[in-house]
Amino acid sequence: MGHSLVAFIIVIGVLVFVHEFGHFLLARLCGVGVEVFSLGFGPKILRKQKGRTEYCISAIPLGGYVKMTGEDPTGEIAPEDKERSFTHKPLWRKALIVAAGPAFNFLLAIIIFYLLYQISGLQLAKPAVGKVLENTPAQAAGLKPGDVIREINGAPITSFGDISVEIARSGGAQVFLVVERRGEALDFKLTPQRQDAKNLFGETVDRYVIGVLGSGETFHQPLNLFQAMGRALSDTWGLIRLTITSVFKMVSGSISADNLGGPIMIAQMAGEQAKAGVTNFVWFIALLSVNLGIINLFPIPVLDGGHLLFFGIEAVTGRSVSDRLREKLIQFGAAMLVALMIFVFYNDIVRIFNGG
Repeated sequence: MGHSLVAFIIVIGVLVFVHEFGHFLLARLCGVGVEVFSLGFGPKILRKQKGRTEYCISAIPLGGYVKMTGEDPTGEIAPEDKERSFTHKPLWRKALIVAAGPAFNFLLAIIIFYLLYQISGLQLAKPAVGKVLENTPAQAAGLKPGDVIREINGAPITSFGDISVEIARSGGAQVFLVVERRGEALDFKLTPQRQDAKNLFGETVDRYVIGVLGSGETFHQPLNLFQAMGRALSDTWGLIRLTITSVFKMVSGSISADNLGGPIMIAQMAGEQAKAGVTNFVWFIALLSVNLGIINLFPIPVLDGGHLLFFGIEAVTGRSVSDRLREKLIQFGAAMLVALMIFVFYNDIVRIFNGG
């Protein structure tokens, strides 16, 4: 339990710091004064005043905040503070400051993936056949254990994962293989077989296979600077798409909202990933960073996305949302977040009692 708690504090601390630092940095670059930079909410445990900004660590480690000069549009601003006031800045600057938090979460994921790929490269499965399954296209075509698949429909095959990609791309149409057997290149043609399979969301989908299993052999592929960055961008974009798709499927009811987890689940998973090693742990931080970035972009008042929604309305209509409507929407958004927090805590507790 103590191991999970420490891992949880590290994960949340990193994610919150990066998110709030994004707001802080862009506020400073846009000429907005920052009065408080806090990791955590509630009573302040540690504080340090530097210039006009108070840096502090607060008691409840489930978030953080940056308090900017003139952030409340309904509050009074001293004449000498108007130049540094968030409210009095152009709309595009305010939008940049608000969007910087989620953007920095995405940037953190990119940096983590880039460093992992630069340090470790890729560990890939060789495209070697370990077993040919019975009554499959591969068996009918004459493939044998020990064969190495080099091409499918002219596309070079580097790893065993490439085989699945190219077979899926065929859509069930006949494919042409170049196979290396004992140093000799042989040509094969076969038609993939359709199977029912489960995707990441538990939905039944069509899958095309040829009926081979890998040999289990692996090889190391180092990546240069550009390859590592390309993979980092691709992985981050993939996580963004996956997270957004998961949210839409959850809202539509395609997948159960019982899959949602809260702080307890995050703490358990953080502890497990920390035990598995540094690579797993920092990959987990990248995953949560993407999730945090997307959640904060939801168009819910009190979240960054809600503020961006207000700015969007102002940009289109030419006038800001009325103070009364803004206050009502913020209250509604806060109530939604409290309800969601209660729900995910409930899910966490149910998992504990069910031994999950």
